Amino acid sequence: MTNETKRNWKPATAMVHAGTMRSPYGETSEALYLTQGYVYDTAEGAEARFKGEEPGFIYSRYANPTVDMFEKRMCALEGAEDARATASGMAAVAAALLCSAKAGDHVIAARALFGSCRWVVETLMPRYGIEATLVDGRSLDEWKAAVRPNTKLFFLESPTNPTLEVVDIAAVAEIANEAGARLVVDNVFATPLQQKPLELGAHVVVYSATKHIDGQGRCLGGIILSDKAWIEEELHDYFRHTGPSLSPFNAWTLLKGLETLPLRVAHQTQAAARIADHLARHKAVSRIIYPGRDDHPQADIVARQMTGGSTLICFDVKGGKDNAFALLNGLDIIKLSNNLGDAKSLITHPATTTHKNLTDEARETVGILGGTLRLSIGLEDVDDLIEDLDRALAKAG
Repeated sequence: MTNETKRNWKPATAMVHAGTMRSPYGETSEALYLTQGYVYDTAEGAEARFKGEEPGFIYSRYANPTVDMFEKRMCALEGAEDARATASGMAAVAAALLCSAKAGDHVIAARALFGSCRWVVETLMPRYGIEATLVDGRSLDEWKAAVRPNTKLFFLESPTNPTLEVVDIAAVAEIANEAGARLVVDNVFATPLQQKPLELGAHVVVYSATKHIDGQGRCLGGIILSDKAWIEEELHDYFRHTGPSLSPFNAWTLLKGLETLPLRVAHQTQAAARIADHLARHKAVSRIIYPGRDDHPQADIVARQMTGGSTLICFDVKGGKDNAFALLNGLDIIKLSNNLGDAKSLITHPATTTHKNLTDEARETVGILGGTLRLSIGLEDVDDLIEDLDRALAKAG
């Protein structure tokens, strides 16, 4: 860890400076090291580096200077000891889960998960002999009741995708500790600025850096953050030998994204709060879920564990799928996309896109209905976004 990451900087400062390593040329912007391998001065030096007796880079599948800077900067923001950056958010999720359990173990996961995350838990892990139980993440009793002698892993996201349920991370972490299990938290919707799972007791945090961290629709990326011992003993060999590593170019792009992350998230959250209030008053909207509102089902937990609302809003249009589609087709500024956390405002119909592979019953259980829409607020003028929504809602009846 560099000296910069040890300083007690505020997030906005850390996102510009933490983890920076400059070449002998003294460049202002972080250097982009597009290289596969590295040259050694001597055969003895190569041997020492492969033994781990001498610091330095070996191969960019294992580590790369630009990727290392991104990992260090994220550690400074998250308050983590170590991290590994991956090619995508799902690469981060899969690695974090598979490296926390083995054949014969049992995992408990909150049922309100992104569709691909549920596939990893329900389909992939059982193929390797890892049993899985899904619970209502909001119910501490269900977490406790699901624990078995072989339970080694808890997994949740909070706020959830797409219905913005909030799980009591500290309470679930306490249950995990009592069970001798590790808690992995997907913190994408809160961003590292508005929620600190490690401080709340989680053991591992994962992000799709594709979302807010890049936040400008340019590249894919993910990252896993935890204590140094778990990273080195459980994750590193998997990472080294299976190759889910982040490309140096994407790492450089994500470093640039981190520099503006506090500004973007602050604007997006303020705009989302105002738009959520507006939608709550609209006659065509039957349900609004936003973590910054007093009527959020877990408002007390939001106040306790989050420092901001969210850049996302979940709402239901009256009339189900047909009217939801009419709204989507009537938008101009807000774009129809399955991405989120972007500079552009994006809207998604989860039942037919991100969560389409769930059964009708599974979707209904987590609150995804025909009229449910997930709205990610961007950097546009909030008045323009409200006008765009009003025009589209009029077309939705």
